[in-house]
Amino acid sequence: MTVDTDVAEQVRFGPDGLVVAVVQDHRDGTVLMVAYMNEEALARTLATGRTWFWSRSRQEFWQKGETSGDRQFVRSVAVDCDGDALLVSVDQHGRGACHTGERTCFYRIVSSGHGDGSTE
Repeated sequence: MTVDTDVAEQVRFGPDGLVVAVVQDHRDGTVLMVAYMNEEALARTLATGRTWFWSRSRQEFWQKGETSGDRQFVRSVAVDCDGDALLVSVDQHGRGACHTGERTCFYRIVSSGHGDGSTE
């Protein structure tokens, strides 16, 4: 994986040392999950081509698919204009990204709109 170090240095980690990482399916753009990375998790992701995250609850690194087998292979990592969020484009292998067995963690719909800009 080719890394632009100038861009990578623009990532702004929060006071807790973390940056949000939105993981998106490379094929169709579906948002699969949201997790957090610290500098080491980002470095591991860039070095291995597999997604690594920091677990806020367990206070440890975890690699997606390590226990489930539902692995993510990184296609690209982009940083937003403010430097405080990452967009990780992946090839998702296995059942899906969610620990529940769903393809995406966003499978529960709270509301759906008209999609045409109307407010009715």
